[in-house]
Amino acid sequence: MPAAAQRARREDGGMRYAELRRHTDNDGDRLSEQGVADAEAIGRTGLHPPYAQFVSTGAERATEMLGILRRAAGQEDSSIITQTALRSAVEDRWREAAKAAGKGASLEDMRAVDPDLVEHDSRLLGAALQGIVEALPEDGRALIVGHSPTNEAAVCGLTGQIISPLGKGDGVLIVEDAGRYEAHPL
Repeated sequence: MPAAAQRARREDGGMRYAELRRHTDNDGDRLSEQGVADAEAIGRTGLHPPYAQFVSTGAERATEMLGILRRAAGQEDSSIITQTALRSAVEDRWREAAKAAGKGASLEDMRAVDPDLVEHDSRLLGAALQGIVEALPEDGRALIVGHSPTNEAAVCGLTGQIISPLGKGDGVLIVEDAGRYEAHPL
């Protein structure tokens, strides 16, 4: 469908949704036993299927969690899409900014340490998130598993909202309505 037709359809009232979660506890690039158990618990009570897309950043821990959630949603036949644009190309710089900002640092705290990083990467990550949402059908829903603080940066880049740091397994609901985006806690 041409982009103009997609925009016109959105203006007629169709909404789109993306559940953006941080992966659960990990040991390296795999989920720990606790991470698997926590993902299974989210699968029992924290999902809102059906999902039109399952999206991972490509990290094994994110893809592993997404597989657990996909199975819990009863959609094992659905593929998992890898969207590496939801990962920063400068992850070490994020780690340095987070360390300098202090334990439990918010995106605003990191912006005080490295404003160029937060500004630039928030735009890039937000654009990647927007691309996923815009590809959804009307009233479609995506389930995305990623990382912190880049999930928070993506939300900021897309919505302009600063959200609290996401704990492992926590997430936000992105709602798109006629080209406007908002984030709500899950």
